[in-house]
Amino acid sequence: MTWLITGGAGYIGAHVVRAMTEAGERAVVYDDLSTGIAERVPRGVPLVVGSTLDGDRVAGALAEHEVTGVVHLAAKKQVGESVDRPLHYYRENVEGLRVLLEAVTAAGIGAFVFSSSAAVYGMPDVDLVTEETPCVPMSPYGETKLAGEWLVRATGRATGMSTASLRYFNVAGAACPELADTGVFNLVPMVFERLTENAPPRIFGDDYPTPDGTCVRDYIHVVDLAKAHVATARALLSSPGLDLTLNIGRGEGVSVREMIDTINAVTGRDSAPTVTPRRPGDPARVVASADRVATELGWKAEHDVHDMIASAWQGWIRCRPEAARG
Repeated sequence: MTWLITGGAGYIGAHVVRAMTEAGERAVVYDDLSTGIAERVPRGVPLVVGSTLDGDRVAGALAEHEVTGVVHLAAKKQVGESVDRPLHYYRENVEGLRVLLEAVTAAGIGAFVFSSSAAVYGMPDVDLVTEETPCVPMSPYGETKLAGEWLVRATGRATGMSTASLRYFNVAGAACPELADTGVFNLVPMVFERLTENAPPRIFGDDYPTPDGTCVRDYIHVVDLAKAHVATARALLSSPGLDLTLNIGRGEGVSVREMIDTINAVTGRDSAPTVTPRRPGDPARVVASADRVATELGWKAEHDVHDMIASAWQGWIRCRPEAARG
């Protein structure tokens, strides 16, 4: 098997490539390098630079490398940006996927793994989010991920291709400092940035109906997430025509305040957070039910929040040595 991994030079994609190759699978990276970093691609793994909107380029990569399965991670993923630029997000995330699927089906590819998101659920008012929880996305980004799931599922049903949509919850951590997330869009790097600036971390609202008043989320280590892709890919190969939709999370909720406390402990800081007004659209609690993925794949997360933060911090100080000096 040879797997084409779109977005394989990105933060999550690079971890998936690493997990695939460590598991003995052959990988080819397809990335436009708009946010990906070529140096993340392991030595010996081919890198094809191109957009998923370029059907001829995709088809050429599939043929040249004799690809037999695809893991599609390439996408625009910033919720706020998607609100400001919805047409851009629909073009990149939905039309890009349609063009990719057209090339994939023409090449007779038998397995397709789609990178989806918990953003498809919107603001679920449930203790644990199952795969049957209604999907009511609150942003164009979430809408494009849900539309992507529909496209992938319909294509699989029409062609017999095995498909899976993996709904990621909050991803953090790194396998090694070189693969750490370089963006500052999620809670952990946002707190790191404040600590580096000797500024207090921010909590957006502490009056939610949760034990400590702050939002509760399900965090998943990127290494565990990458291993879930390997397990999914192998399941699709062993069961032609399989159609999976799976939450990828730990099934455990951690509040914003608890995360900041752990970050302080890991970094050796004692920075009390400041509370600012709520952000529009932030649900009080979003925690995955991870039962289905355990049943279907025998997969379960192995790393805890401390592991995520400690590994992410090592990556942060590699890029910003001044952070280590406090």
